[in-house]
Amino acid sequence: MKQGIHPKSEDITITCTCGAKVRTASTLCKDVNVELCSKCHPFFTGKQRLVDSTGRVERFQKRMEKYKAAQKGKGKGKAKVEVEAKAEANPETENQ
Repeated sequence: MKQGIHPKSEDITITCTCGAKVRTASTLCKDVNVELCSKCHPFFTGKQRLVDSTGRVERFQKRMEKYKAAQKGKGKGKAKVEVEAKAEANPETENQ
């Protein structure tokens, strides 16, 4: 093998949010933090863990309720509901 072309490999620690630590060798040469590992991942544990930190489900349900209310009232057309949904998603472009 040629000398001097291979990247430097060092021992690092991979730390999971569950507290598990794994020592390994890597060319990254710095410690790594991960959210899931084999000790806490649902595939390996058989337990489901739902994490919804951004509230995306609630925002979708809120938009869906508005859409259904508009469909019941028939006061607003589909295009009006779509425009309002876009304005709600991006408030800076509302008055352009």
